[in-house]
Amino acid sequence: MNTIQATDQYMMNAFGRIPLVEAAGHNCTCTDENGKTYIDFGSGIGCNVLGWCNDKWVDAVCAQVKSLQHACNYYYTQPQAQLAESLAKITGFSKMFFGNSGAEANECAIKVARKYSSDRYGKNRGTIVSLVNSFHGRTLATLAATGQDVFHQYFYPFPSGHVFAKANDLDDLKSKLDGTVCGIMLEVIQGEGGVCALDKEYVQAVKEICDNEDIILIIDEVQTGCGRTGTFLAQEQFGIRANVTTLAKAIGGGLPIGICLADEKTAGVITPGTHGSTFGGNPVVCAGANAVIEQITAEGFLDSVKEKAAYLRGELEKIPEITGLTGIGMMIGMTLKTKNAHDVMVAANDAGLLVLTAKEKLRLLPPLTITKEEMDAGLAILRKVLS
Repeated sequence: MNTIQATDQYMMNAFGRIPLVEAAGHNCTCTDENGKTYIDFGSGIGCNVLGWCNDKWVDAVCAQVKSLQHACNYYYTQPQAQLAESLAKITGFSKMFFGNSGAEANECAIKVARKYSSDRYGKNRGTIVSLVNSFHGRTLATLAATGQDVFHQYFYPFPSGHVFAKANDLDDLKSKLDGTVCGIMLEVIQGEGGVCALDKEYVQAVKEICDNEDIILIIDEVQTGCGRTGTFLAQEQFGIRANVTTLAKAIGGGLPIGICLADEKTAGVITPGTHGSTFGGNPVVCAGANAVIEQITAEGFLDSVKEKAAYLRGELEKIPEITGLTGIGMMIGMTLKTKNAHDVMVAANDAGLLVLTAKEKLRLLPPLTITKEEMDAGLAILRKVLS
């Protein structure tokens, strides 16, 4: 039985898979089991931020797995301590919790907001406001916080305490503040919602409301963080810092990780027994994340991301089928004139280019290490597919 047959027979049918068996990869090129190569403009939905099997990342992970593959969180490990210290210095956040995914990081953020409020105001102030068109994960709590009706099916009853406000509509947000709200949760760029960036003025106004009302502002940077937009955190470009920020995807370089960052106001909320994780902060995963951070924060790296983004966006704007670009930096949504985005994704795959979709848009999340030559090769395929 071949790979596709075995997968289809024994795996739950949770994914709309494309019949491609990825077998190997290096830098920004993936190779399937038949030896066909593909330029990668999707980086595993933003996870392979340094491309496939980045040399420094591989060395760090392999060295760590040979010395200590797991330690429970009753004990300390050097890779975990290094990662926490580095992130605190880079982001300005005070404390953090390590989990295994973006959904877990967002669950932790929700718990931080609710416990912060419970500690100060009692149990009747636990509502989380998130935005229409948002996406925060696939656990029951993060589905409940996701503002898209398509996800609110089948799994009733959802956890209570979640309401939704329209993005970029401050009056609508204010109408939800009924005295029970403990947290406001948003993505500064709604990734799964169509790569839609929020207005800077709106984000700053939400931050001001949170400060004035002692409401915890949570920013989900699972897809936007770790250099994707040209700054380490996308919120930097909006001129604010949230009380709580979540990271995942890129920070692990391809290994599973989720991080909930807390500022000085919320740093002491989580105490022994109030949250936990068996695998969170795994030393092998943290070693990989440390290799990611070392390269992302190297002098000139983020400037190169901005330059690549400007070049890529400029070339995309020249393609007649593309009528509009959204997002920031190397997080790109494309509105198409006549073609169906899913059909284009499949056709591009057949032609040797890996791309993504987000609702009705074509979506690009290239590895941040992609070269101009690799961009040109991918663009040539995309132009042909869209012509």
